[in-house]
Amino acid sequence: MSGAGITTPFTELVGVRHPIVQTGMGWVAGPRLVTAAAEAGALGILASATMTVEQLRSAVREVTSRTDAPFGVNLRADAGDAAERVRIIIDEGVKVASFALAPSRELIARLKDAGVVVIPSIGARRHAEKVAAWGADAVVVQGGEGGGHTGSVATTVLLPQVVDAVDIPVVAAGGFHDGRGLVAALSYGAAGIAMGTRFLLTSDSTVPAAVKARYLAAVVTDVTVTTAVDGLPHRMLRTEMVDALERSGRAAALLRAVRHAAAFKKESGLGWARMFRDGLAMKHGKELTWSQVLLAANTPMLLKASMVDGRTDLGVMASGQIAGLIDDLPSCAELVDRIMAEADATLRGLPLPLPR
Repeated sequence: MSGAGITTPFTELVGVRHPIVQTGMGWVAGPRLVTAAAEAGALGILASATMTVEQLRSAVREVTSRTDAPFGVNLRADAGDAAERVRIIIDEGVKVASFALAPSRELIARLKDAGVVVIPSIGARRHAEKVAAWGADAVVVQGGEGGGHTGSVATTVLLPQVVDAVDIPVVAAGGFHDGRGLVAALSYGAAGIAMGTRFLLTSDSTVPAAVKARYLAAVVTDVTVTTAVDGLPHRMLRTEMVDALERSGRAAALLRAVRHAAAFKKESGLGWARMFRDGLAMKHGKELTWSQVLLAANTPMLLKASMVDGRTDLGVMASGQIAGLIDDLPSCAELVDRIMAEADATLRGLPLPLPR
């Protein structure tokens, strides 16, 4: 370490200045936020699951026109058009492909053959071992504190398990927002940290002001895990909408899911056949019931209602527990600089120096 910079196997792998990742949040991680994160020296990740193929190509080109820094694209490995999206990543020279679900061995090989760095997100040691054996270059490990779909194992328990199990760089996610957290992750053996909620709450984020205000007003106990949205554990802010979803019966939930599926079909331009194929892939990949697959159609549109339309009364707000500790809206540059300065000060205050 020198000055306020920290070099790790992750920074060397992807070519960024700082061991920090801005995660690919649907409706949130668009060109503006990704460009700002990349220019700040972090790895910005575009969220492509809520974009059409054409929108993805346009977004990639917009980021490329704004910055020469490396950035990535997050993909759904089980999407019916995953091959088309991979082709865009390769054709447009994107540095990193990240995945919320484990990509196949063949998909990893195709990306790596084209020089793309492959970084899946995982929530269990066995998943990390699997993708590492298939050739993944690094993994993001999300503990239960993280926002969105999450598991029940805390980052402090999951992270050291994964670090000990694989010999590729491990990036820690779930519960990070400052330089102390970065140092803690490094002490566990991680090569960096990934943050979603903290980057959502920046001045570079396009999330409406009323929604940001709702996050800033939250305390730790206002962040909950519910299965009412799509049948899977989902960490988000406790709101009137979440309470209403949890009170509604099964029939009402399924009817609402059908309406949202139709809305997402219109928004995404997907046909029912494609949506059925994607649902089938999701069902097999997670061993879901058809009711859960149908309920999963809730998520994109309920998130859009808040993150794009600013309707906190009609939408849901995915959130890490760390929202309860955040009280400001710095720019990405200010945030990253602050984190690195805090990390430097923390390291200098330790009684023993870290290995270099």
